[in-house]
Amino acid sequence: MHDRYGPDVLAAGRHPRAPRVAEVPGELGLVVECASSGWCGAVIGWERTATGWAVRLEDRRGARRVFPAEPAAFLLEGRTVTLVRPPAHPPAATAPARTASGSIAGPRGPARVARESRIWVEGRHDAELVERVWGDDLREVGVVVEPLGGIDDLAALVPAFAPGPGRRLVVLVDHLVAGSKESRIAAEVERRWAPHARVLGHPYVDVWQAVKPAALGIPAWPVVPRGQPWKAGVCAALGWPPDEAAAWRRILGAVRSYADLDPALLARVEEAIDLVTAPDA
Repeated sequence: MHDRYGPDVLAAGRHPRAPRVAEVPGELGLVVECASSGWCGAVIGWERTATGWAVRLEDRRGARRVFPAEPAAFLLEGRTVTLVRPPAHPPAATAPARTASGSIAGPRGPARVARESRIWVEGRHDAELVERVWGDDLREVGVVVEPLGGIDDLAALVPAFAPGPGRRLVVLVDHLVAGSKESRIAAEVERRWAPHARVLGHPYVDVWQAVKPAALGIPAWPVVPRGQPWKAGVCAALGWPPDEAAAWRRILGAVRSYADLDPALLARVEEAIDLVTAPDA
């Protein structure tokens, strides 16, 4: 008897299967497009978020964004794919070399003569953190970073440096917030020496706080009561020995790349490098 309705569409194996989306390892340097937004960039890293793994992309202009690594969320050469985190230790030849700041490492050449322009930072810890993440980049462009040992005397030190055309000075400071001592010093320096001297900074009490708590395996940086030495208070609250030098070694050792730093510091350091390497700097 002829079945005018055709075979049973609910019978097992009768309905077509949905096409399977390929899983592609998100290796460094792989160029993909976000399927929903059309934003296109190269993979520069992975990071764990509250909802799972996310991939960090950088477009051709250097802009960076983070996207959740959801199924079928990306396009690779026009086809839909699912990006998956690559093995922890991929072969070195599978991806272009990157510096700790996320920049593509260029071929190693002879040492560059240092520029006359300088970046000053408040102290040794600041200088070591900048070196840890941006050291390769700074050597490539011939920029020297010098620690000050505090900025209380900054207004008196700048005239000795004598900023001017081809000799730009950028100072990175902690706790640069409205009404602070640091903000008053910054305003005085820029009033007298702009545009050849700039003072940039982040809002944290100390550069320690610019390291993401997750990099250290802590939920958050402790809140230290006003009037108590901040670093000593942090060590006590976290149950660390009262040895600030050892605490800093522990913090610095947890920083492997820009991904371990807060965006507030990343933006200021990148801006400082741009300022001292501008064509007229």
